[in-house]
Amino acid sequence: MTADGTTPNTGPQVGVAALLRRPKLWLIPTILTGLLALLLPLLYMGGVVDPQGDLHRLPIALVNSDKGKPPPGQRQNLGAQISEAITADTADDTAEWRTLTRAQAQDELDSGKVYGALVIPAGFTDSVAALTTTSATARPSMTVLTNPGKGSLGSSLASKITTTAAGQASLSIGKQLTAAAKGADATQKLLLADPVAVVTEVGHLLGDHSGLGLSAFYYTLLLVLAGFLGSNVISNGVDTALGYADNEIGPWHTRLPTVPIDRTHTLLLKMAMTAGITLISVSLVLLATVTVLGMDATHIPLLWIYSYCASLAVGIGVQAINAAFGGIGQLVSMFVFIVLGLPSSGATVPLQAVPDFYRFLSHFEPMRQLSDGVRAILYFEARGDAGLTRSWIMIAIGAGIALLFGFTMTSYYDRKGHKRLTPQPA
Repeated sequence: MTADGTTPNTGPQVGVAALLRRPKLWLIPTILTGLLALLLPLLYMGGVVDPQGDLHRLPIALVNSDKGKPPPGQRQNLGAQISEAITADTADDTAEWRTLTRAQAQDELDSGKVYGALVIPAGFTDSVAALTTTSATARPSMTVLTNPGKGSLGSSLASKITTTAAGQASLSIGKQLTAAAKGADATQKLLLADPVAVVTEVGHLLGDHSGLGLSAFYYTLLLVLAGFLGSNVISNGVDTALGYADNEIGPWHTRLPTVPIDRTHTLLLKMAMTAGITLISVSLVLLATVTVLGMDATHIPLLWIYSYCASLAVGIGVQAINAAFGGIGQLVSMFVFIVLGLPSSGATVPLQAVPDFYRFLSHFEPMRQLSDGVRAILYFEARGDAGLTRSWIMIAIGAGIALLFGFTMTSYYDRKGHKRLTPQPA
């Protein structure tokens, strides 16, 4: 049905069987579907299948607070010996050990710069030495601090590394103690063989409604989807309203009169509408997550402003890609903002635990930039050095590139006379 309510004469109807025998009808859908079926698992799953095997230089703090005197015949106390042994181990590069004071380690936990910490307490050497005497009152311990603000998997990997390092240190100390305590009975030797307890504590507390450190990722995903889906809906809606696309709902088909407008002004119209509608969509996302679902969140005004700018940058990017690539623009933007963005975001799997290809993508892929800012606001008191400053900069750069790319391409098409013609029936 046309815009005036009449039914056009389309001539004899072509049979389905005859159409199915046309090779050209099959060619493009088959190739595109096959490529998608191959690329989606390779690109998306390729970043998450083996985080342990891909793990490389995960930042972990090492704190030696031991002030005890060196044992007889040794030049360093046990805390210094353990620290030196851990940092000198170059065979295993899964961790990047950062030797810090206790205050420095806490600051890096609170800013999300480390995934965990191993703390050797004050008096550690004295408490170990006391095991060989009758004055021992407690088993000496080292503390593993976790950082759930860096995600449950990242915190778990750091905890495993630090616990393993502490266990190896305990066994090494046990060999020294067993050799020195030749007159110990069987019970004492059992204690001396593995003398150090490993205590695990949370180094940076999160609220109960933070999704165990995953709420930042899912909130970021909502912002990206709001920008991505919203822009595509706006783009299709504008094309329909201007008469450059059909409007088909169930059995009803309409085609509005074509409005004479060039590509550049069409893109300007779509971006202006994106800026306005994103205000509503982002406000509803914040309302649903924080007010209705009770997600832990502070700095609400800042979170709203950041959310709007982040989702708008995505929306502008989608509009620019659609304007440049036309019908396949939605597929291109899906790969740019979602398929490649998820595994390179570092939000669920640490960037230190993904293949090099995704670490490379993380320098400019939008989702990583947005995720860092959301994480800083939700978990790390909106600290600039927790990733928020870099996120603001990357949002501005991304929006600028999208505007430049989109209007450069539409201006080029307009100058070349590539008009958006109305298709006619065959």
